[in-house]
Amino acid sequence: MIAYVTVGADDIALAKQFYGAFLPDLGYGLVEGAEGLSYALPLEAGQRPVLPDFYVKPTFNGRAASAGNGAMVAFEAGNQQQVRTLHAAALAAGGHDEGPPGFRDAYGPHFYVCYLRDPQGNKVALFSSDPTEPGRDGH
Repeated sequence: MIAYVTVGADDIALAKQFYGAFLPDLGYGLVEGAEGLSYALPLEAGQRPVLPDFYVKPTFNGRAASAGNGAMVAFEAGNQQQVRTLHAAALAAGGHDEGPPGFRDAYGPHFYVCYLRDPQGNKVALFSSDPTEPGRDGH
């Protein structure tokens, strides 16, 4: 099981603006500190953590952060409309489009997805695969 995912950022304020545009709508809470941004799903008393957590941090070695070639973090949205809404919010918050919301021929008929780059260049996907919503073929 993946416990957490971390991406590097040189400008934490800009990263907070970008990730703050959609992660709270997916249920993530934010704890901000000198070590960067920590996003986690809420816990009820006695509940084990809902994983993975997502961290945005300055680099440990002090060098410039860089996006991993081929690396991507995907977040599941509640439905197709939320994918569209959060895509627009992320773009307005400094993100860059890497693929607009829609179906992709390479994936299942209900896999609705968009792709973004955060201000640092890290690739992010927002997707929904709800089989009760219309699929790629309209059904």
